[in-house]
Amino acid sequence: MGDRPILIVTSRVPPERVGALAALAARTPVEVAVFEGRDHHFHGSVADAGLPVHRVGQHGIARLAGQRERWRTVVAGTAGRIALPAAWRAARRAGTPFVLWSALWHEPSTPAFVLARPLLRRIVRDADAVAAYGSHVAAHARWLGARRVQIAPQAVDPAVWVEPPAAPRPPNDPFRILFVGRDAPGKGIESLLVAWRQTKLHEAIGAELVLLGPPPAADAGLPGARAIGPVPTAEVREWLDRSDVLCVPSERTPAFVEPWGLVCNEALHRGVPVLATDAVGAAAGGLVRDRRNGRIVPAGQPLALARALTELAVDPDGAQTLGAAGRRDVSAFTFEAWAAGMLAAVEDAERAA
Repeated sequence: MGDRPILIVTSRVPPERVGALAALAARTPVEVAVFEGRDHHFHGSVADAGLPVHRVGQHGIARLAGQRERWRTVVAGTAGRIALPAAWRAARRAGTPFVLWSALWHEPSTPAFVLARPLLRRIVRDADAVAAYGSHVAAHARWLGARRVQIAPQAVDPAVWVEPPAAPRPPNDPFRILFVGRDAPGKGIESLLVAWRQTKLHEAIGAELVLLGPPPAADAGLPGARAIGPVPTAEVREWLDRSDVLCVPSERTPAFVEPWGLVCNEALHRGVPVLATDAVGAAAGGLVRDRRNGRIVPAGQPLALARALTELAVDPDGAQTLGAAGRRDVSAFTFEAWAAGMLAAVEDAERAA
């Protein structure tokens, strides 16, 4: 393929994706087509991705991706109602290998998706290769008929998340449960608040629940609960260093199931165990492991969530042991591993095309 670049079609470039793209670009030339779709990332998106970026509307994807012999391979994510099929069709017309970069491990039941389902299944089956977020996505792609699947594991920047804490945790700090994310359907905040009320941990041991991301009113005035709103990455790290467990209570909705949840990686890098539901991709995909580096409970069941929170609170030494195991487990989820998985999918596609 010479020095032709890979074209990656995506809706946004969030900060946590920059290092992954740089790791791939260190192996082979890469350019990115950004069509500015909805932003689902807690930390927003960057203006400078550190490599060539084409900012186009979804309708411009076909023209860019279809330039014959310009691209080594076209890689397209699952975001965008027009962008994915446009990139796929354009690559096919140009005779360029096509890789589907998939985050899907379920099929939404919204009317729009039901209409699009036959086309998406066709793209999965027709793609020369699929690069999957994790084993859960890979299994779903194979179930849909994907022929060649590689895993490009989700990762965060170790330079940000592995550095030592800025200050030691105060000795009188309360047991603290942390939520980090948007206040949006599927994130499970209501179930978490119900679970928090059921635990009575604030009354019993002075425990706290801190919500980073949701606006202040989101805590519903519950004793011991605080919603702070969005904060920068450095403050997320500081809150993790002063927390005993990260709770990711995501739930399934007709439109959404958590593809991964990079905050799980962030917490485990800081040695904080993760309590996740089985609707969280990082749990289904093998990073968060029940009773090894965290806890996994059924989604949409506040009582199960409350019981797990209580178990962690009454055994803080056990929680620390889970966190220490998590720090070891997450060390394999690197930008280099993501780049290797993506490049393996590209090479599979090139051999098959």
